[in-house]
Amino acid sequence: MSDVTGHSGRDGRSGSPTDRLAQDVADVVREEIRAVRGQLTEAARPAGLGIALLATAGGCLVLGAGAASTTILRLLESFLPRRLASAGLTAGYLATAVVLGGMGLEQLRAAGGSSARLADEVRDMVSATASRVVPAGTDAARDEWGR
Repeated sequence: MSDVTGHSGRDGRSGSPTDRLAQDVADVVREEIRAVRGQLTEAARPAGLGIALLATAGGCLVLGAGAASTTILRLLESFLPRRLASAGLTAGYLATAVVLGGMGLEQLRAAGGSSARLADEVRDMVSATASRVVPAGTDAARDEWGR
């Protein structure tokens, strides 16, 4: 069925110019929402890299805490005392974790918006944890070297 202008509505019924205008506006809004969704997806890609770097940093931290690389440890023990070799390997993994973690946080900050806020929260959590762990680790190292 057609209205006075010869156009039929979307559902086959005639519509007033106001109804057609409302429908056209709704269509434009839907298209804009799709465009914004695409832009948000594009903006999230740098955050994905930052999260991947942080996950990798976490993996390196686990390896550093456990000093699980027996081959490298044995290589170091061939020319260093056992304790120094273990400490050196652990320090290497921890340094790698710090570098990768910093790179990940920079990627999150560069992504902006909620990713930047997440980077700030992670930095604050890491700082708070480090302020508790480092003194305990230092005390444990002093006790070990004092034996």
